[in-house]
Parts: sequence; C-alpha cells; structure tokens
Amino acid sequence: MGKSMTTSRKRWELILFPLGATLLLLFVWHYAVRVSHTTIFPSPLEVLRGMGELSSRGLLWSYMRDSLLRVAVGYAVAVCLGVPAGIALGWYPRLATAVNPVIQMLRPISPLAWMPLAVIWFGVSEVAPTFLILLAAFFPVVVSTMNGVRNLPLMYLNAGRNFGLSAAALFRRVIFPAVLPHILTGLRIALGIAWLVMVAAEMIAVDSGLGYLIIDARNAGKRYDLVVAGMVLIGVIGLCLDLLVRRTEKLKSVRWGFRAE
Repeated sequence: MGKSMTTSRKRWELILFPLGATLLLLFVWHYAVRVSHTTIFPSPLEVLRGMGELSSRGLLWSYMRDSLLRVAVGYAVAVCLGVPAGIALGWYPRLATAVNPVIQMLRPISPLAWMPLAVIWFGVSEVAPTFLILLAAFFPVVVSTMNGVRNLPLMYLNAGRNFGLSAAALFRRVIFPAVLPHILTGLRIALGIAWLVMVAAEMIAVDSGLGYLIIDARNAGKRYDLVVAGMVLIGVIGLCLDLLVRRTEKLKSVRWGFRAE
C-alpha cells in the first residue's frame, strides 16, 4: 500500500513540477513585458495569437512538417551509418587505430562550417540542410557505439561462448543488447545536436521550416511574435523528441544492459 502511494505520488510530481515551473515562467514573462512597457518583445498571449495566425494560413503545420522531415531523414541516415561503423571500430582495434584519428579531427568541426561547401555541392536545396543534419548526428553515434563495444565486459563474451553461441547469435543476443545503452546515449545526444543544426541550416539554405520562419519573420516585418513562436515550437518539439528517445530506455530489451552499467 505504502509503495503504491509513493509510486503514485512520484508520478504526480513528474507532471505537476514541470507544469508549475512552466506556469511560473509564463507568469514572469507576461509581467516582465507589462512592467517594461516594451513594444518589441511580445507577451505570451501575442505569441499564442501569432501561432493562431500561422495555423489559419496553413503555415504552422507545414513548417513543422518540413523541419521534422529534414531531421528524420538526416538523423536516420546518420544512425544507419553510424551504428555499424561504431560497432566495427570498437570490435576491430586495428581498424580503430587507422580511422579514429580522422574521426577525432572531423568531429570538432561545427556542421555549420560545412554550409558553404554543402551549398556548392548540393545547391540551395533540401539536400544541403539534410547533409548538415547527417554530419551533426553521425559522430556522436559513432563515438558512443565504439566506446560501448570497447567497454563490453569480457564475462559477457565468455558466457555466450561457453553456451556455444555462434558469432551471429553472440552478437544478436549478447553484444548488441549490452552495447545498446551506449547507443541510446549517442542517439539522444545526436538528436539534440541535429535539431539545433536544423534550425541554423534552415535560416540559410531553404525557404521553409521553423528556422526559416524565425529569420523570415524578423526580416519581412519585424514580427517578433512569430519569431518567439518559432522559438517556442522548436523548444517544445525538441523536448518531445528527447522524451521519445528516453522512452526507449524502458523497453525490456534494453533494461538488462542498463542494470549492467
């Protein structure tokens, strides 16, 4: 009984505490605008009306869809390339010795620094921002996966071999589940970076998306209500994406890997 009540209370806290903090932020924001008598920075109600205006014009969902689609494509390609590459680099030390210096040299370069080259290679098209998102997500996935394979406890491998598992079965039933927590950490980091890069790339290379909304609202008519609306939407969607990745940590197939950490 006591344990059930404690669990229920924790669930309510997970809802009420963030909700209370959000309401407090909106309250401070609203009264800061009123007290300062600013005519530039919008109030929460003005931002909400701006969102309603975008929705009535059919632009709100269109911009959100375009941004999410670009991130989904670039992120998916980065995961499909990065996870196998990280496993290979972690499993084969000689390969890592040869390739790792190149990765460590390219990794600190901001994806936005590739923007001029991306425009030259792909033109002002959907491919340019997608390429930058791919670059942003690729390296965190590779490095996290590689480190996970390198830090794999030897007893897991010995146990699998003692049970007579084939190489394929050992990878499927032991190695990959044990490395999965590291992969998920890399996926979370990569998704956050990819979302950030998406905003900057859309401000330069395309004419749609939430990043474009912000720069266009600023340049076209100094519509700061729409600028802040775009910022709020970017933050809310980023939070939802992070929560979505966090949910995967609760799947039964990865729980034992987390307990082993």
